[in-house]
Amino acid sequence: MENNYSLAGKVIVVTGGTGILGHAFINGIVGAGGTVGILGRNKEIAEQREQEIIGNGGKAIALMADVLNEKELEAAHEKLINAFGRVDGLVNGAGGNMPQGVLQPDEDIFKMNLDGMKSVMDLNLWGTILPTQIFGESIAKNGKGSIVNISSMNSKSAVTKVLGYNMGKAAVDCYNQWFAVELANRYGDAIRMNALAPGFFLTEQNRNLLTKPEGGYTERGAAVIRNTPFKRFGHPDELIGALVWLLSDASAFVTGSMICVDGGFSIFSGV
Repeated sequence: MENNYSLAGKVIVVTGGTGILGHAFINGIVGAGGTVGILGRNKEIAEQREQEIIGNGGKAIALMADVLNEKELEAAHEKLINAFGRVDGLVNGAGGNMPQGVLQPDEDIFKMNLDGMKSVMDLNLWGTILPTQIFGESIAKNGKGSIVNISSMNSKSAVTKVLGYNMGKAAVDCYNQWFAVELANRYGDAIRMNALAPGFFLTEQNRNLLTKPEGGYTERGAAVIRNTPFKRFGHPDELIGALVWLLSDASAFVTGSMICVDGGFSIFSGV
């Protein structure tokens, strides 16, 4: 019986591949038989992960680029094509928040750091669109493939303090649906775009917001746990199943969708 969940023979790029969730993404792709391009700004981590995968018998290549720098993305794309000759998939994992995009409760809402909010929005929205323009073109030339964007719980409901991140991820959802339709209009069912929406996972960006150094939750972290029916944070490896499914032929009739992996956060009213 054919394994439609296999990624064997597929070359897939992961932006944000040097991050915590990105680490799970690249390991999941390789575990499903795929070849992975580890794209990020941290050369040391990217090359370390490349060597770990190769040492374990997999195929990987470290790609240095800022997702907001078109020339760096083009150079990374050229390096990938020279190494493997094709692109079959893209995971737009780069994104997140920045200190300048946070509005604290005691700050004046009419004197927000608008430049900071805009920077965060740009990272999440244009940091998704630009890699798609560059790597997606090769997917189209290849004739078949899958693109997975990373959405968020912030995209569908207001999460306090992080307006730029909320707006960025809401825009990613809009782009995800619009681009999926346009891909279908041009390529039929050959090229698909979907989004994965993680719930709350501990990363380097949010760890101090959600947990205390001495252990336990901050007030914000406790609020997240109260509103997550599973009453815990997610583990990065728990994103792998949905990601591999969206990248594989097993989801061949799925496009423009957002898959929540959130322990029930998105469906719970809090009551």
